[in-house]
Amino acid sequence: MSTAIAHPLLCHPAAPWPARHQVSASAHLTAEGTLALCYELRGDADKLRIPAPQPPGAADDLWQSTCCEAFVAAVDGVEYREFNLSPSGQWAAYCFLAYRERDAGFVPTVAPESDFRRTADGFRLTARIAPELLPPATVFQIGLTLVLEATDGGKSYWALAHGAAQPDFHLRQSFALTLAHPICQP
Repeated sequence: MSTAIAHPLLCHPAAPWPARHQVSASAHLTAEGTLALCYELRGDADKLRIPAPQPPGAADDLWQSTCCEAFVAAVDGVEYREFNLSPSGQWAAYCFLAYRERDAGFVPTVAPESDFRRTADGFRLTARIAPELLPPATVFQIGLTLVLEATDGGKSYWALAHGAAQPDFHLRQSFALTLAHPICQP
């Protein structure tokens, strides 16, 4: 079984965050090909706007509040998937044929699973994305990202890497983590 390494997420300098937070995320592929994710925030969670619990289900515009995200592409392809995982329990799954070119016909066949927990010093969101939702590949490039909304409505944008002067998680430079399916590794 693969052990995931927590990677620090960096706040985009164009949207600085006044509160002190440590944000990290990890990802690994299980033997079955499921993408397992974990996002952790340590800091003053009282300064964050956390969406209230909702019945789990698909919803758009989740990124407009505190939301964990993952972008997944085959290492040698242009198509990619975007997954939004809200602390509310709602989720979104999108397919893009190329940079920001959304496939309107994409319908997820299963729902991502997620679990949100407040901790003494922040929060933790874990998720599992079934292989049916991922692009066909044995090696993936992944962007792990997070939008934080403050109680005053301000937002900050966190990622493994930022590739532009303004926050843009869709840029391939942000897909900074490479994961190979464990069965395909030597």
